[in-house]
Amino acid sequence: MGTSTNWTIDTTHSTAEFAVKHLMISTVKGRFGKVDGTVSVTDATPAVVAVDVTIPVASIDTREEKRDAHLRSPDFFDAEKFPTITFKSTGFSGSTTAEFQLTGNLTIHGVTRAVTLKGEAAGTVKDPWGGERSGFSAATKINRKDFGLTWNAALEAGGVVVGEEVKISIEVELVKQAAVAAA
Repeated sequence: MGTSTNWTIDTTHSTAEFAVKHLMISTVKGRFGKVDGTVSVTDATPAVVAVDVTIPVASIDTREEKRDAHLRSPDFFDAEKFPTITFKSTGFSGSTTAEFQLTGNLTIHGVTRAVTLKGEAAGTVKDPWGGERSGFSAATKINRKDFGLTWNAALEAGGVVVGEEVKISIEVELVKQAAVAAA
């Protein structure tokens, strides 16, 4: 029987960001101001990693309130009907201390799709309060239409207002919790 180390996401030091083409000529970037969740890692070889993340859609921030309101509306995320974005891992390969791939189910706008995040560990340190923290970054690309985010408008010269491909990048700082016996 092994042990499992549990970590919680430090919401004040973690971000989920996205980038999407606007008018086919520039990239608009935004972020979600709150990322909650847990990560559990077993001491097995290879390690079993379980990740469970929840992001409130209402925390979207693109530095433009009218655009944020539109993104929260039924045209896009429909935050009232689908208030959260979730990710639950289904597989892990690589190293918890170097590069890795994390697969899982991403749910946006009530639609769940399998995605793979490519990531990298940033290290583990003792914090000034006697705790232990680890940092990770990960990224993936999705097609927003795959998640039912289909609003768009045609441009007079051809093309569309909002691109379909969305680049997602995540930076998390984890706080180590007490070790528990694995089931």
